[in-house]
Formats: sequence, structure tokens, C-alpha cells
Amino acid sequence: MPLNQAQLINGANYQLEAWVKNDPVDNVDKKRPLLKWLTDNAKPGVYGNGIINEKVRISHDSNYQNYTGDQQVTYNRRDTDRKAPYQHYEAHDGFSLNETDLANNGIVMTTDTESTPTEAEAIQMVNILKENYDVLKLGFQENIDIEFHLDGSANPLSVPGLDAIVSTTPATGTIGGLDASVYTFWRNTADLGIVTTTAGTLTNEMEITWRACTTYGGMEPDFIVCGSKFYDAYRKDANLMQNRQVIVTGTKAVNADSSTDNVYFKGKLVVWDPTFDALDALLGVITYPWAKRCYFLQSKSLKLRPFKGRWMVMRKPSPMYDRYVHYWGLTADYGITCNQRNTMAVLSIA
Repeated sequence: MPLNQAQLINGANYQLEAWVKNDPVDNVDKKRPLLKWLTDNAKPGVYGNGIINEKVRISHDSNYQNYTGDQQVTYNRRDTDRKAPYQHYEAHDGFSLNETDLANNGIVMTTDTESTPTEAEAIQMVNILKENYDVLKLGFQENIDIEFHLDGSANPLSVPGLDAIVSTTPATGTIGGLDASVYTFWRNTADLGIVTTTAGTLTNEMEITWRACTTYGGMEPDFIVCGSKFYDAYRKDANLMQNRQVIVTGTKAVNADSSTDNVYFKGKLVVWDPTFDALDALLGVITYPWAKRCYFLQSKSLKLRPFKGRWMVMRKPSPMYDRYVHYWGLTADYGITCNQRNTMAVLSIA
């Protein structure tokens, strides 16, 4: 027998809830490492009046004085912190199925509320919906991942992401309401155009940059992510090819493996992010290609802030009165905030 609208929606709910309930964006595979790191360390919040504030200390306002004996000393009223406001942004993706396409796939819609689908119809419905939800999920992840990398300048409705907060021009621009040209502490470190022709140069520059990141707050970067050209340059500079692994496979043969599973710096895994390379193809020629970049990031300083109750929300809009089409959607509401830019850095090889 044909399906009614409620049965179609119930089948769709089952498919969507099966993966939204398990936080699919929070468990993305290693091919989107920045997105995974952000979602793993996300901190939901409520955006009162459309903003969420990070509290930023701008000075110690010290009244330090030397004195002796009965010399007079002074006291001051301290004004040491500011609120850094960040906005939230929204994203949508969705798909529709019209009744002609459903019929062509063996699913006939009816207004009969007592209708019961056959087992074949139920299986076909689940197959169609599963494919649509699979590509909905993958497409959403792909696009929100790209958005989180970029600075938001190309689209006023997109969040200012990594390229804005950890900038290649850290002394310019306003982030969180604070002007980096005014507040020198409100700047990330940028070490750009590193020449790698001399062995050891890249590692030395990374050492210097690492120290700069740990100068304030005493926090070490806890995530290192880079493009393929930077990864290969560091792997070469670290001379990993000399770390050979000999595998004995019995009495007749010995295999030599000159590769390594992972690359580290300061004990932290250096992660290649394929999106860096994809951005170069997407953006064309830019001053500092993404494939040549590396970021030192700190999870306490940089946060994905999903809007509480509005992150990965299932949508089931009612069909329009003049179209026999059924709709399903997914929306997300979020911001990316920072409370200490000077704990992070961007590097780039020439």
C-alpha cells in the first residue's frame, strides 16, 4: 500500500536521528582535523543580544613603587579587563523529494492515514533517505570546515575563522572588538616566508615561534596543523628519512621501511590538513598559500561556540500548498571566539 506523509517523515526521522544523535560532526574522520579539533574542544553558549563575550585582560595596571621609611605611597583603582564580543552565525543545508521522483522509485504517496506500507516500500524509502542524509552530512561537514578555515571577508554571513583570528597580518584588523593596531598584546605571532634551503632553518624558526607562543600565560600550543608543503619541508628538515624501520618477515627476506607513521614537534603531533591544499585550489593565487602554512593553536584560547540548543538541528518544513514536495533540512548556529591571540602563531615557508 502507499505511504502517507506521517510515515515518510517517521522514516526520515529514524535516518536523521541515527547520525545526529551520535554527533557526527564531533566525530569526523581525520581528513578534517581542524574541524575535529574545534568540535572536540567546543564550548556551547547562549548569545544574549546576539553576542557572546570573552573576558580579556589588557594590563596589570600596576602601581608598583619603591619606598623607604615613612615615605608616602599611592594606591590606584584598577581597570584591567575588557569584554571581547563575538557574534554568532548560521548555516543551512537540506534536500527535497517530490512525489514524482518518489513514485518512480516505487513509493506512492497517499492522504489515507490508515495506509500501511509494504516491506518493499519501507526498504526503498529507507534506502532513498539514507543516501540523501549521507550526502547531506558530508556536504555540511565539507563546507563548514572550509568556513572555519577562512577569515569571513568573502561572505558577511560566514564566521571569521582561523585566517582572521590567527592572522598573517596580526597587527591589523579588529577581532572581538579589540583593534590589534592599538593593543599590541592582541596579536598572534606570524613567521612568514621561511627559507628552507639550509638544513635546520625551519626547525629553528619553529623553536623561536614556539617560545613566542609560551611567553604569555605559560600555555603551550596543543595542536599543530599544516598544509602538505610545510609538512614535507618539516619532515625533510627533521631528517626523518634516517629513522629506518627494519621488518623481518621470516627467514627468507628482510624489508626496510624508511617512512614513519607520524611527525612530531615538541612532543606534539604535526597534523596534515587536506583542506589547506583544497583552499589553494579554491582561492587561486594568494600571498601565503595554505599548503605552505602551519598553525600553532591553543584550545583554551580559541573556541568553537555552538549556540546552545541550535547546533545541528533537524528541520522538517511543512510541504507548500502548491507543490507536492517534501523537505528535510539541517541547521547550525555557532561562533568562533578567542580570548588570547598571543598564545598562537602562523608560520609559512617561502
